[in-house]
Amino acid sequence: MTETPGDRPAAPSSLAPATLAVTAGRPAAETGNPVNAPVVLTSTYRARPGAIGTGDDWSMVYGRFDNPTWTALEEALAALEGGGRALAFGSGMAAISAVVDLVPVGGVVVAPRAPYSGTAALLAQLHTSGRVRHREVPIADTSAVLAALAPAASADDPAPADLLLLESPTNPLLEVAELPALIEAAHEVGCRVAVDNTFATPLLQRPLDLGADVSLHSATKYLGGHSDVLLGAAVVRDDALYEKLYGQRTLGGALAGPWEAWLVLRGLRTLALRVERAGANAAELARRLQGHDAVERVRHPSLPDDPGHARASAQMSGYGAIVSVEVYGGAEAAERVCAETRLWMHATSLGGVESSLERRRRYPAESPAVPDALIRLSVGVEDVEDLWADLSQALDHSRG
Repeated sequence: MTETPGDRPAAPSSLAPATLAVTAGRPAAETGNPVNAPVVLTSTYRARPGAIGTGDDWSMVYGRFDNPTWTALEEALAALEGGGRALAFGSGMAAISAVVDLVPVGGVVVAPRAPYSGTAALLAQLHTSGRVRHREVPIADTSAVLAALAPAASADDPAPADLLLLESPTNPLLEVAELPALIEAAHEVGCRVAVDNTFATPLLQRPLDLGADVSLHSATKYLGGHSDVLLGAAVVRDDALYEKLYGQRTLGGALAGPWEAWLVLRGLRTLALRVERAGANAAELARRLQGHDAVERVRHPSLPDDPGHARASAQMSGYGAIVSVEVYGGAEAAERVCAETRLWMHATSLGGVESSLERRRRYPAESPAVPDALIRLSVGVEDVEDLWADLSQALDHSRG
């Protein structure tokens, strides 16, 4: 049978997230239907009779407007985020750019002092051009963020913020924002809130349930999970905001390919297993790293003495699989650790089944708030003893 996206039943809200990851976004359970959503490779569709006017449904008219494979993925992501509507974008940065572009010209964006370097570079570029005004804040300092959202009348720039762009935990400092308080305060001054939920995934944190307007993902990372696809997503519950972002995607051309959407949808099916295993590995490695004499500091919210532990315990259902460590000996020692590993892959990006690591300040765009000797570990699903043996021997050799 021929099936349109609307024929698929909505995922039951009573199902656990791990079950939704497996079941959401599949074709209708009817005889003869495929188990998995197919890859639909087309640039155009057969026309419906009659003219299409303003306000009409433009879906399945042209490949820049919609694709059934996108729709299947978007249904699954929306279900995982607790409801609403999702939009797939060509990359995580495309999704972030679409949200930022909704800020009026000269409007104010409040964001972490040390976010993902691509986000930082985008905001710096837009600030320099005058497109937006960018206020950097220590995102874990609630008072500082509140002051940036609505500065005192005597401030040099007293204008209230238009967008609060959050990461929690942040990349790579793993700072945890007090999301409920910040979201409420932002809304009180008429500020939209978007949360980059890439590190936590919808299995560990649902920003929309906490009141956020947009939950953003680099689906390249955990959602896809296999380091083989570039894709981004934005999930919202407000229909008017959805239409604005849909317009940004359609006219801006930041489209997801059908094949890429299918790869991420396939990756979602094992998301719960991967997040659970990688998170358990990360927590155990963080604990062991605290006892290694080459390590000056370990950052992971699972650790009881981590500054973000209490907040993460309150607003997340897990602590994630990213661990950041600072080693004694500075940048050179950190680079030696990365060079000495054999099982851990020395590479950028994160969220794959394989464990990887890198010194983040090797990139000129990385925030100066990130220590030179900080190594970001993306913990994978390998046996934890093998991971520890390789990492500990590399640390042993880090001082030359």
